[in-house]
Amino acid sequence: MKTISTYLVFVIFCVISNSVVAQDDYNEKIQDLTEQKEIITQEEKEALKHEVEAIDKRLENGYINDEEASELKEDAARRRALNIENRLAIIDNKIALLERNEEIVIVEEDDSLNRGEEAAVIINIDDDVSLKMDDEEWDIFISKTKYDRRTYSDLVFAFGLNNAIIKGQSLNDTPYKVWGSRFFEIGWTWRTRVFNKTNFMRFHYGFSFQFNGLKSQDNLYYVVDDEGKTVQAPFEYPLRKSKLKIDNLVIPIHFEFGPFKTIRSENRIRYSLKNQFRIGLGAYGGFNMGTRQKLKYNQDGSNRKTTLKGGLNSNPFIYGLSGYMGVNCFSVYVKYDLNPIFKSPSDEQRNISFGLRFAI
Repeated sequence: MKTISTYLVFVIFCVISNSVVAQDDYNEKIQDLTEQKEIITQEEKEALKHEVEAIDKRLENGYINDEEASELKEDAARRRALNIENRLAIIDNKIALLERNEEIVIVEEDDSLNRGEEAAVIINIDDDVSLKMDDEEWDIFISKTKYDRRTYSDLVFAFGLNNAIIKGQSLNDTPYKVWGSRFFEIGWTWRTRVFNKTNFMRFHYGFSFQFNGLKSQDNLYYVVDDEGKTVQAPFEYPLRKSKLKIDNLVIPIHFEFGPFKTIRSENRIRYSLKNQFRIGLGAYGGFNMGTRQKLKYNQDGSNRKTTLKGGLNSNPFIYGLSGYMGVNCFSVYVKYDLNPIFKSPSDEQRNISFGLRFAI
């Protein structure tokens, strides 16, 4: 009987002791979870502070502009606020679970709440290299961000008015009909981003076929005189049309400048020129593929036409300056040949063109 009584006392003592321990453990866990809520808020605020400092550094170094910096800061603040909201909700749910069940439910520690991936402090050095602090240690890691491809290609064509600048004369004294003299150009170009992480400057290069036309006035056409000089002379019959056509194959090279839009997605950065102003300055060089005259005239009451090919001492090599400016694929275009149309001793005439340029 004494043994049974002793056993009952021992059991009652264990139950009471376990109840006290469980209650202490319950209170301790409630306290720990409450303290974690403050820690979480501080962690996210500190992480946001570092992110903002990193964004300001990138802005200062010219990697991003003011608009991009503002967007990145807003995104960081929004993300950190959601982190705080979600992580505090998890803590509140655990506290509610404990309070509802008291010592019956044992809550296991979740280290991810104290320092999860989102709580890590990340500082971006640039778009590729970052510093990350996790478990009170700094690590350097390289992201796998893919930048937009460096080179794109375009079909380019242009058309407009053509004329010639003659040494010692102004364009007002030109012997060519303004509206009857036209040019057309078509070619293929490649544009390559000069710098890897900005699209402000692009290098354009390719090839083009240029077709320049000069329509003469006053019943004149071109001949080579006895001195070997290419001159305009009266035609023996009334001319309805006298047009000099010069066809060239050239290699144009331009440096294009202008703003751009940066489109960011996960692990990818693209540069868009849509609705952006652009200006291109450059030069071209090549060779003359052929020079000919097209004549339409009346002879004895009959309409006749003749094409005279070559024999005008035209320059075989072509080189000049060109430029354009516009928005999207549409640009205003000008080109000017530095080489004279005809070789010496002819008067120096240099072709000049004004028109519209399209790159698609």
